[in-house]
Amino acid sequence: MAERIIPGPGARSAARLAGSALRAAILVAISAVFVFPFLWMLTTSFKTLGETIVFPPRLLPESWKPENYELAWKNGRFPTYLFNSVFISLSILACQLVVVVPAAYAFACRAFAGKKLLFGLVLCGLMIPGQATFLPIYLLFSELGLIDTYAALIAPMAASSFGIFLIAQSFRQVPLEIIEAARLDKAGTFKLIARILMPMAKPALITFALFSFIAHWNDYFWTLSMTTSDAIRTLPIGVAMLKNVENVKSWHVIMAGNMILVAPILAIYLLASKYIKTAFTYSGVK
Repeated sequence: MAERIIPGPGARSAARLAGSALRAAILVAISAVFVFPFLWMLTTSFKTLGETIVFPPRLLPESWKPENYELAWKNGRFPTYLFNSVFISLSILACQLVVVVPAAYAFACRAFAGKKLLFGLVLCGLMIPGQATFLPIYLLFSELGLIDTYAALIAPMAASSFGIFLIAQSFRQVPLEIIEAARLDKAGTFKLIARILMPMAKPALITFALFSFIAHWNDYFWTLSMTTSDAIRTLPIGVAMLKNVENVKSWHVIMAGNMILVAPILAIYLLASKYIKTAFTYSGVK
């Protein structure tokens, strides 16, 4: 009978090291696929016109041109677009929190007739794209005379099926004993939500706020469809319209406009990324 050979500690260590190196290489390759487009956009935003069309293309510019950002900012009416983006995104987020948090509390902590059916309808909302509901909403707001107003961009987004689902899952992780103890202490519904459930669901709330802000900051279709003037339009449309500005006919200025659009949400995401991991780990979303 052949004798079984057991690998020694050195062989096992070498195998673990090789496995770690392979995983690191795969992660670096995947990261490069996602990071490289942003890096290319950043470096192109500092190039001259000639450097954007040279072949073979070069990653880094020979001379850095920060004035591209000034040209994009002035010719694209970016102050107006930036204000609209911030105001609309934050207004939608505020409205959604007012609707989503009480709804999540009701589904997670209260018993009422038709609860499972209604929660199922909420989940169905996750599967309906915005384009499918656009036409009836547009016709309604047209009849009300609200096209090209802030209300047309904010009111239809005042609720979120994803937010209700995510925060309800987080509320369900709160031990029932804590909720019952608060009720025995005569804590009202508002106090229970504000002082107990919301602090314990902080990662989920921050994650939802981040997703909501980014989604509406980057929204192009809805804003373009519901507006007719530059006074209400947002940064994504402003960047797209740079191609039609007489003084801006080159990709380096358009890339500068894209960087103005992308930089705030990248910064917010990097600051809040740890909360996203926590929310999806402990909220039952796996």
